Amino acid sequence: MSAAAVEHPCDDEPETLLETANRLMEQLPGHRVEIIGGLVTVAPPPDGPHAKALTTLMIPFLSAGLHGAASNVLQGIGLWLPSGPEDYVIPDLAIVDADFDEHLIENNCYDPACFRLVLEVTSGNYQTDLRHKVTAYAQAKIPVYVIVDRRHSRVHVLTEPLPAGYDRHEVYAPGQQAPLPASIGAELSLDVDEIVRAGSPKR
Repeated sequence: MSAAAVEHPCDDEPETLLETANRLMEQLPGHRVEIIGGLVTVAPPPDGPHAKALTTLMIPFLSAGLHGAASNVLQGIGLWLPSGPEDYVIPDLAIVDADFDEHLIENNCYDPACFRLVLEVTSGNYQTDLRHKVTAYAQAKIPVYVIVDRRHSRVHVLTEPLPAGYDRHEVYAPGQQAPLPASIGAELSLDVDEIVRAGSPKR
């Protein structure tokens, strides 16, 4: 994910970060624009294997009944961050409380308190997902952060958020199952081999 080079319109009032981010979203359809640590970042549209990995990931969540009366499984829902006055992210996938729509804060983003899990599938922005977002999600007290690292064929499960990161960080390789805490609303494990294969481009 790269920082956007921004030119402000010539008027008396400079653009706010949110105004800049929203303008970039209009100018770059399909791109994901976020504000992390006061920096506007832009990620290009994901490739097909990225989308396939997300669909593969949704299946165990749906099969476990996590999309129903108590919780929802959602792609691309905005999460308002406490790290800055206009900070927000758009995780690839999230498990949220079913009443999440009652927790709208601003700019189509929701209170982190209603998020049970966030998940990112890496693209060219894998350093952002593995570093900057670890701190951002931990500061937002997201209980579970899952990263599918397509570059290194690994699944990371981070739990027990602290102000500077997560206290527990487990890494799983193909051939292993990645168990998720029951706090998300169900007991389940992710098949790392299946997820990694789904997210790998054909050579």
